[in-house]
Amino acid sequence: MIRTPLRPLARVISARENGENPDVIEAEERVKRNQVTHQKIRKRAEHRLTMLGLAFFLGFAAIGGKMSMLAVSEPREPRLAVANTGIHSQRADIVDRNGSVLATNLVTTSLYAQPHMMIEPIKAADKLAEIFPDIDHDKLLKQFTGKRKFVWVRKKVSPEQKQLVHDIGEPGLLFGPREMRLYPNGKLAAHILGGAGFGKEDVRAAELIGVAGVEKFFDERMRDPAQVDKPLELSIDLTAQATMRRVVEGGMKIMNAKGAAAVLMDVHTGEIVSMVSLPDFDPNDRPTPLLEGDPSDSPLFNRAAQGVYELGSTFKLFAAAVSLDKGLANEDTMINTQGPIRWGKFKIRDFHNYGKTLSMTDVIVKSSNIGTARMAQAAGTEAQKKILDDLGFFAPVPVEISEASRTKPLLPRNWSDLSTMTISYGHGIAATPLHLATAYATLANGGYKIKPTLLKSGAPAAHGDQVLKKSTSESLMRMLRAVVTEGTASFGEVDGYHVGGKTGSADKPKPNGGYYDDKVIATFASAFPTHDPKYVLILTLDEPSIQAAGEERRTAGWTAVPVAAELITRMAPVLNMRPELAGSGQVEYTQVKN
Repeated sequence: MIRTPLRPLARVISARENGENPDVIEAEERVKRNQVTHQKIRKRAEHRLTMLGLAFFLGFAAIGGKMSMLAVSEPREPRLAVANTGIHSQRADIVDRNGSVLATNLVTTSLYAQPHMMIEPIKAADKLAEIFPDIDHDKLLKQFTGKRKFVWVRKKVSPEQKQLVHDIGEPGLLFGPREMRLYPNGKLAAHILGGAGFGKEDVRAAELIGVAGVEKFFDERMRDPAQVDKPLELSIDLTAQATMRRVVEGGMKIMNAKGAAAVLMDVHTGEIVSMVSLPDFDPNDRPTPLLEGDPSDSPLFNRAAQGVYELGSTFKLFAAAVSLDKGLANEDTMINTQGPIRWGKFKIRDFHNYGKTLSMTDVIVKSSNIGTARMAQAAGTEAQKKILDDLGFFAPVPVEISEASRTKPLLPRNWSDLSTMTISYGHGIAATPLHLATAYATLANGGYKIKPTLLKSGAPAAHGDQVLKKSTSESLMRMLRAVVTEGTASFGEVDGYHVGGKTGSADKPKPNGGYYDDKVIATFASAFPTHDPKYVLILTLDEPSIQAAGEERRTAGWTAVPVAAELITRMAPVLNMRPELAGSGQVEYTQVKN
């Protein structure tokens, strides 16, 4: 940098020669230099003010933009967020097909104690025992007066309980924020939802994890932060579920049954609209699993998806399906029903003597074991295996419940010719009501294999493989209709809905082998309306018994069928179906569009 001296030598010498004062030259140079310096300072100040003004403008613009976004955005329920816990406590909601909430999160409080900070531990233990009657007072007192520095008192407390604990005035009793899983409908859909519990936890937060049902099956999706604000939409209809539970519970009591299961499925999409297992439980207060004894004695046991039963004569329709599809017989083909059939030391008999022959339709209508066994013999073992495999009886039901994926049907180890005959009428093979619903949906929808689901379908499902001819499906529906109008399911008639179905009454097996003489599993597998099938309904009663017509009745025709008829009567309007008189005077149904 070149600096000009305040007293330039050349100008000073010239000034002296001319008799001028050299100090004036210095003053002029000083003024020029000060002017340059002031100009630089001014420019620097102007630049700084400009930058500061721009910063204020951008800051206020960001605040204004955020306020505008909040003003136009949808309001959201505040969620618990705890910093630096390393625990993700959020979980997505679950809703039914219409958006009604089935499961959500609720911000609540946990209660813990630090005994070393307590002033009156004995008084605190006494007061807590009064507030929480189920607490072990002696154990709590021992923990408070011992050497422990941390004690969980309650993982969840209500606002009222929190206030009562506050009133104790004990500084060693502390509260922590957390979220809990709330099921606002209580027992309704308990086995579908399953339940959730706490995983990793500390005093500031707790992880919610699924322990059963769809909560466990979709656990990873439910806890995914990217999807936590998107509810899981199920296929069930909450109103239909409530109706089914009420009717089945009432029917179970009237029929003196030990338990019951029911499944309603859309035959075209595979959507499970309603599913009930009784007895059930409240997922808000999930009971402890049984560690010994019969698992079905626990209310946690899902009879629809876990209960593996011999489903009796409901399997006869599969033998008819094979014969029809292979062209071995038609609805009017006469079948030899003369018996009994002897196979070694075994005999196959009918409940009644139906004479020497019956048409295939009458074999199903009258539920002839002998006629069904003859059809199975004619079709062969491999054909029987193929149809049962195609209908899903060789594997767990691929539905979104964790329990279902662990439940396989019970098949004979050695599939002999005798097995082929007994399996044709539902003995020697055991499956769940959910298996049966899936199979009957395929029989009803034109023979297309479906995949059952508990998720709401956004669009009509694409047809799967066609395992039966459409003509076979139509014939089977006519047979099911005849069972109701002329056969063992006469109590299943519901005016206006063309109900068709097949009864099944199977002796209940003993735990150590053999069968009970006075205990049965009664099942009614139905479809409606049979001329244009929309739904299948499976109802199973465990050990029903009722006094009717002067004697004790246990068979499905007397027990399961009337309950199923009441179900269809009550649920059809809920499903937007109404009976309508056709021009011919025939009662049919109309699907009501929302």
